Amino acid sequence: MKNSNEQPVSKNIDKETRLKKSLGMFSTGIAVVTTTDQTKSPLGMTVNSFASVSLNPALVLWSIEKKQPSFNIFLNSNGYAVNILTKNQNDLCSLFSSPIEDKFKNLKWDFSESGHPIIHDTLAWFDCVKWNYYDGGDHQILVGEVKSHSHVEKEPLLYWNSKISKLIYSKYLILSKIINQKKI
Repeated sequence: MKNSNEQPVSKNIDKETRLKKSLGMFSTGIAVVTTTDQTKSPLGMTVNSFASVSLNPALVLWSIEKKQPSFNIFLNSNGYAVNILTKNQNDLCSLFSSPIEDKFKNLKWDFSESGHPIIHDTLAWFDCVKWNYYDGGDHQILVGEVKSHSHVEKEPLLYWNSKISKLIYSKYLILSKIINQKKI
């Protein structure tokens, strides 16, 4: 179905690029997923493919491209931590999207009880052990059982239309927050 107000996307763009552009219209949060390698050295990557799956048991998922250099490490690890970024952590988003080797060198972080790197001052974090993984075409879908988690009341860093965005609160969002607090 085509919006009557919108110009159609050029037919010259290949199908995969058009699909990626359409999927980019759905805004998502940005997270850094972390784990350790066989020597217990921390590693991580920026993702926007994070989602909740179940509350009982507590399950979350994310996906990793099969060409990703750290693919086998994540696939063979006992789990991972998902660190949700705040609107002021664009630098972490860039750092963990880069090919830099030691991304944890000047970073404040600690190991979780399960042994996964938890980055300080994030919006939320989830410490997960491997539950299962599934084939997802050119990606692998990793499902983890949440063993512990925490959050703070801050604003998220968002990904929309292939760009990093910051949430702008409007009077409607503030009103929504007030209504939710009063449970009207």
